[in-house]
Amino acid sequence: MARTNRKVVPQATAALDRMKFEVASEVGVNLKEGYNGDLASRDAGRVGGNMVKKMIEQAERSMSGR
Repeated sequence: MARTNRKVVPQATAALDRMKFEVASEVGVNLKEGYNGDLASRDAGRVGGNMVKKMIEQAERSMSGR
């Protein structure tokens, strides 16, 4: 089965990109606009993992009413 990176909410693309660059700067990963093929898998995983962590925190906050 082929994997796709389609967004469930296409309007969130810009917000996700901003979050990606924010998280990359927080964890010390040098991310640039466009192609990042020279980025180590470990660094890419660190950025993605922290993005998921932040999204879960935001969802939990919105569910608790805060």
